[in-house]
Amino acid sequence: MRGEKPWEVRPHSLPVERVAVDLLWSADSPRLVGENVDHIRVLAESGADLPPILVHRSTMRVIDGMHRLRATVLRGDREIAVRFLDGYEADVFIVAVQANTTHGLPLTRADRNAAATRIIHSHPQWSDRMIASFAGLSPKTVGSIRRRLGDGLPAAPVRIGRDGRTRPVNSSGARAATGEFIRTHPDATLRQIAGAAGVSRSTARDVRRKLEQDDLDLPRPRASRQDAPDLTPGATVPAQVVTGRATTPSVSARVAPDPVEGAAAPVTSGTVAPVAAELIPILKRDPSIRFTDSGRLLLRLLDAATLPPDEWNRLIESVPAHCVDMVADVARACGEVWLNVAQEVDSRASLK
Repeated sequence: MRGEKPWEVRPHSLPVERVAVDLLWSADSPRLVGENVDHIRVLAESGADLPPILVHRSTMRVIDGMHRLRATVLRGDREIAVRFLDGYEADVFIVAVQANTTHGLPLTRADRNAAATRIIHSHPQWSDRMIASFAGLSPKTVGSIRRRLGDGLPAAPVRIGRDGRTRPVNSSGARAATGEFIRTHPDATLRQIAGAAGVSRSTARDVRRKLEQDDLDLPRPRASRQDAPDLTPGATVPAQVVTGRATTPSVSARVAPDPVEGAAAPVTSGTVAPVAAELIPILKRDPSIRFTDSGRLLLRLLDAATLPPDEWNRLIESVPAHCVDMVADVARACGEVWLNVAQEVDSRASLK
């Protein structure tokens, strides 16, 4: 499940294993009154092969199938068919809720309301519609539960939908914050504005356009663009690489050999992108990034851009002589990959 969103989990596609019943722990069940004894007895007396249960591997807790587990024990069997699921406990509970709303003994209305309450507490940044799809409730009911919880919830200025997109809770407040950021950072790019204010680029563009129309004193952002660097083998990558509308220094700019001495030039402060150092903290605060496995992986990969120049110099100097060519080739390949990523992201943004 790691790397997957809860709604992408397909338990039936997981392999089946035989596990001793003594190794399993009771479920973190969404059922308020626990198991139904009559249902357990019916399953035990049926004599039919019971479907595999779903178990959280790291804790060995049953996610879905406590009635089947109890029935297996009642039959006197020592083992049971299990599908193992990996993942975070908060997400595992969500999978359990969804499983119990789609098959087996259905959850009561009180069970589903309690489950929605717990999910709101653990994932306050999720939209009402997303939570409703797991709890088997209507978005209106989830919204009502959220309002009743009131101040007991962590502040979440944005909501994340099932499409993964982030939307501000208060659009008027978000637009006001966007305007304030533009006034204090008139040279900021649309990407920077959107990230800082938690809005889409189209909203940032619209707010900036209206400010420019209404306020003649508002400075216009400086537009600068350079030709893309030559990334062919043996070429020297300039310290400035075009990314989107603004020019940002490339962290992985190749250190060209000195034509006379053959020594590598030291990495200067201009090599570490100041824009990266400013934007990565913003990305780390964005719920749609930091609350997903793919987002956290992306942040870890991008974090190298914040290394200080002396750290890059230390790394470069530590490369053994017999590995210099290989490291240079890999660094060049990484530069090409990141340039392609930047171009793909920019082209994707232009389509929205």
